[in-house]
Amino acid sequence: MADTLPLFLAAQPGLEAALAEEARAAGFLDPRPVPGGVEITGTLQDMRRANLVLAGAGRVLVRIAEFRAFHLAQLDKRARKIDWAAWIAPGTPVRVEATCRKSKIYHDRAAAQRIAKAVTDAGAVLARGEADAEADEALRLIARIDDDLVTISLDSSGAPLHRRGLKTFVGKAPLRETMAALFLRQMGHDGREPLVDPMCGSGTLLLEAASMASGLAPGRARAFAFERFANHDPAAWAALRTPVVPPDGPPRFFGFDRDQGAITGATRNAEQAGVTALCQFACQPISALEPPVPGPGLIMVNPPYGARIGNKKLLYGLYGALGETLRTRFAGWRLGLMTSEPALAKATALPITPGPRVAHGGLTVQLWQSDPLR
Repeated sequence: MADTLPLFLAAQPGLEAALAEEARAAGFLDPRPVPGGVEITGTLQDMRRANLVLAGAGRVLVRIAEFRAFHLAQLDKRARKIDWAAWIAPGTPVRVEATCRKSKIYHDRAAAQRIAKAVTDAGAVLARGEADAEADEALRLIARIDDDLVTISLDSSGAPLHRRGLKTFVGKAPLRETMAALFLRQMGHDGREPLVDPMCGSGTLLLEAASMASGLAPGRARAFAFERFANHDPAAWAALRTPVVPPDGPPRFFGFDRDQGAITGATRNAEQAGVTALCQFACQPISALEPPVPGPGLIMVNPPYGARIGNKKLLYGLYGALGETLRTRFAGWRLGLMTSEPALAKATALPITPGPRVAHGGLTVQLWQSDPLR
């Protein structure tokens, strides 16, 4: 096995550059944004560390083989030359997925079957049924055949990395943790300035900011698929997992919501994440919003948008009220607002500009940003 391997950090389209910046800041060498993610080269320890510390990555794939194949028999022959035993222990369940694009091998299912036969003949167990690969112990093996070039990867993450294992309460239409982390990065937030979320829901933005401020690894509370790889090194993995030290206050991350159930749930989530000392929550409407500490600071808000929650036509007043409150009470603070509807963002009447368009839950969401408000 090579000392270094190609690794692929999956990102939501539109956030590749932000994830590459995070990977660079975390010490990964030469991260290269590409459609759908970021490519890096690293060791097995880099693979483990990427899963643990990158807040914006959706998955970490390790590319274990690459070759050309122009027909199924050639695919079968070359797949059997892969040292499967180096990665997959005998008896391990494996789920094989394949996609074909602009290739002489054009049948996804047939390609997956040939690779699966090579894997099972090497001693693995093919996972059966249509169940989600994240719902069982099966390792996920991904084959991409693009212009006759076959790339075979193992998913080292298992469940998507936005599933931190830190929240017991999830509100309506929650913001994905990985997206929240990268939006915070796009706003230049480093965990030191005060942060206010006027519609905090389950508290995702605040938990991500507080974890960042505390140096707490996003993956600190969960397991990963690579722990079931044949080449897993428990001692090397343990060396990466430093003890979690709860941060000290005073609070500088403040969440508000008019729904008391959301506030109760967000408070419980902060306790489970170990960041209670840095977070403070209160039930109140937008009309009661005031700076909880002297500014300047950052306001991050993910308001309802019509296709996500409720009727869009009823939301213009909410966005207008938000804009008026921020304009009159939060001079010097910056705003990051997430919405799928440009018209709603503009209803705030604030000087905000849109960032990249990001796919999220069947919608396209943008982060609208302001300079310090005046």
